[in-house]
Amino acid sequence: MIELRPLFKIKAEVTAPPQLIGAVPLGYTRRVMCVSGGSFEGERLRGRVLPGGADVVLERPDGGLHLDVRLVLEAEGGGLIYMTYNGRRNGPTREIMRKIVNREPIARGEDYFRVAVQFETAVPNLEWLNDRIAIGTGTRESDGPIYEVWEVV
Repeated sequence: MIELRPLFKIKAEVTAPPQLIGAVPLGYTRRVMCVSGGSFEGERLRGRVLPGGADVVLERPDGGLHLDVRLVLEAEGGGLIYMTYNGRRNGPTREIMRKIVNREPIARGEDYFRVAVQFETAVPNLEWLNDRIAIGTGTRESDGPIYEVWEVV
């Protein structure tokens, strides 16, 4: 049986314009969103998102997005955590898809925004993260995404 336990809520700040790579051989459009910072907070884990991460996006011809994200988190009290996640984001209508592509706000639940998360750390009291899978659901604000992340137990 799969159970979920809340892990944290994370806000990644993405304030720089996207770096548009353009059409790539897969027939998709590639763009890179540079992460400038952010924060995360949960009952067992909290801290800040360090600058330098990236959200590497493939946009399909139908507007759906494939997400590939790499972040470094700094836990409260010190200690670094490497967080990676892949995901999908799409919407049920052309209008929602237009808003997604233009980085416009969308009310929670108007689109499909899901991620699969993994962690790596060398911090002894956080090593339990190395053996955990997490999942999340997101929403996008003008300055970056917000995810609610759950540990799969």
